[in-house]
Amino acid sequence: KIQENIEKYATFFQGQSNIEAVLQKSQNATLNPMASMLVYAYQAFQKSLKDNQNQNKKEVIEHALMRSKANEIAFLESRISFLATTGSSAPFIGLFGTVWGIMNAFLSISAKGATNLAVVAPGIAEALIATAIGLVAAIPAVIGYNYCVHKIRTTGQSLDEFSSEILDQNLHLFQSK
Repeated sequence: KIQENIEKYATFFQGQSNIEAVLQKSQNATLNPMASMLVYAYQAFQKSLKDNQNQNKKEVIEHALMRSKANEIAFLESRISFLATTGSSAPFIGLFGTVWGIMNAFLSISAKGATNLAVVAPGIAEALIATAIGLVAAIPAVIGYNYCVHKIRTTGQSLDEFSSEILDQNLHLFQSK
């Protein structure tokens, strides 16, 4: 959904000459990192004008865009830490259950003094179930994590392109108000 919003916003942004219209649309686009970047950069630019800072205005905008992009990417990445944790820890939890089940099988052998299937089967079954549960949790989590990382990288590339577009072609928008 984010990539779709980014593409729509990029299409809207191209060829705009009225900063008021761009800012109004940007402030209403709450789930769009491009819009957030533009608003943040514009606010930084306006602040530098108010503070009468003798900085290069392009540098002010460039730094604001970089900071905003970093914040947007960090926000997106913070949403996938659960997948990373699940994908990396679930196999170990399953392994712990496997060890527990095998220990129970050996304890049954020790307690009953026999090694037939009826004695070891319950412990081995526990071990296999624990392994399966760990994998059932880990595999989708790793797939989901990798999918999300790919989407975040694609978003980062789109935000880099947008920053370049602002700096190379649309810097005039910031000075038109």
